[in-house]
Amino acid sequence: MELFAERRGRLLDALSGAAIFAAAPVTIRNNDVEHAYRQASDLYYLTGFEEPEAVLVLSKTHPEHRAALFVRPRDPEREVWDGPRAGVEGATKRCGVDISYPIEELAKRLPDYLTDASELVYELAKSSTLDEHVHAAINKARARGRSPKCWPKKIIHPEDVLHELRLVKTPSELSAMRKAAALTKEGHLLAMSMAKPGLYEYEIEAAMSACWRSRGSARVAYGSIVGAGPNATVLHYLANNRRLEDGELLLIDAGCEWNYYACDVTRTFPVNGVFSEAQRRLYEVVLDAQLAAIAESKPGSTVESIHKVCVRHLVDGMLRLGLLTGDAGEIIEKERFKRYYMHRTSHWLGMDVHDVGAYFVNREARPLAPGMVLTIEPGLYVAADDEQAPPELRGIGIRIEDDILITEDGHEDLTAAIPKQIDDVERACRG
Repeated sequence: MELFAERRGRLLDALSGAAIFAAAPVTIRNNDVEHAYRQASDLYYLTGFEEPEAVLVLSKTHPEHRAALFVRPRDPEREVWDGPRAGVEGATKRCGVDISYPIEELAKRLPDYLTDASELVYELAKSSTLDEHVHAAINKARARGRSPKCWPKKIIHPEDVLHELRLVKTPSELSAMRKAAALTKEGHLLAMSMAKPGLYEYEIEAAMSACWRSRGSARVAYGSIVGAGPNATVLHYLANNRRLEDGELLLIDAGCEWNYYACDVTRTFPVNGVFSEAQRRLYEVVLDAQLAAIAESKPGSTVESIHKVCVRHLVDGMLRLGLLTGDAGEIIEKERFKRYYMHRTSHWLGMDVHDVGAYFVNREARPLAPGMVLTIEPGLYVAADDEQAPPELRGIGIRIEDDILITEDGHEDLTAAIPKQIDDVERACRG
């Protein structure tokens, strides 16, 4: 409770009025069966509360409460089906908020928390029902305007306040991310050791998921990509149903969550345990680009500068391999490299695998600062039917991805223990 109270306190210090955060909705999978539930990251970050149909209201102007949580009341009949609920009293004790109310009272009580608040932090257009409650509450607060009190005249997206706090990770958050990285390492090592011709992609995926779940991870951080052979050239391949063939590479982009914090790792390795000469040459280009981009990851650098370093190394490598011809500078200027490298090099990482936080501030690339965590993930993808590519490179997709923490004097690779040097990868494949 102290951790979540401290986070609410930091956010309240940054507010000029009030803030509203809603739980993630329950989504139906088929008929009356629901998808597995995961709480909205913002609400969990501030409360640790994992039930649906909840709304947190923070206020600097309410005469009694700075934090109020609206939740589902206890319902013994429904709890037989869906499991126990915290209820109003349980939510207050569990989350350490000042007070809790039944969710049905949100519309009635919300105006009290918005009165005298000049600004409101709230994400519009995400829930039409909640939007209606917020609009009605603002109107009721405004109707009290003949008194000295004011009402929210400005609505601010959470990215301008809360997401700035989430961008820089605290020691407790980094501890969770290191745990997720350690478990993710186990899954990737298992995949490397078990992969062999004749298995199916889904068997590898299942083994990794079982590894993480058996060690206490609640879920994967995102849909696992397990692509063999030409499937590795599809960036968001998710079918995972192809048979592994001798002589192919297997690209695995997969990671687990720990306490709502994600790990995001990609490794590419030979199904039979040994890189062919063509695979080795392409892999070395990607690895060289990744290592150069990681070296650029330090305070003062930007996601843009890291991408530029990565692109330059990849373009030089593609020229050596015969994938591209011409002048490197012109290739970069005209973005001809996108034929084989079509995505960005980095994204923020945290509670969400593509985590919150602005990449540009005042239209300028944001300088990296200690506590930020980002991915470094260059790749090269040569389609099987690409007649412009050398024949020996066709159908090969390679991506190498690690999670990088920016530190005071440089960076820390949170996932460095997962093999990626060619000799280390082949050794891991031998078990």
